[in-house]
Amino acid sequence: MKVKLFLTGKTTDKNIQALLQDYVARLKHYTDFEEVILPASNKEEECANLLKRTQASDVLILLDEKGKQYTSMQFAQQLNTWMVSGKKNLVFVIGGAYGFTEAVYERADYKLSMSGFTFPHQLARLIFAEQLYRGFTILKNEKYHHE
Repeated sequence: MKVKLFLTGKTTDKNIQALLQDYVARLKHYTDFEEVILPASNKEEECANLLKRTQASDVLILLDEKGKQYTSMQFAQQLNTWMVSGKKNLVFVIGGAYGFTEAVYERADYKLSMSGFTFPHQLARLIFAEQLYRGFTILKNEKYHHE
């Protein structure tokens, strides 16, 4: 299964970008991973572009404040469930500043909340990439995560 992380707009903070790329490189050790940058514009155009870039067979997971929250261990187990689902692509999406259209919500298979807190989009990218990496290390019983 290929894992994709769709991001709206470029990561402009050089420090966050460097850390993000470190996690992208680490993730490639565990899975076929791709970071996809969608152009930033208005909400309707961003969401239309997102829908054009996904396939009906993709598992589409929106990072959304109204989504389900997991502990790192629970997320790793859910990640494993998605990975063995037989689907071709697992697509996580961090949308633009104004969220998603109703059409995107209707298409989504899951909504995932990183926290009850609100994070700047640039920082959310880094935090989620780290949690995705953490999830894979948990599944491999590596010593990155401590319980």
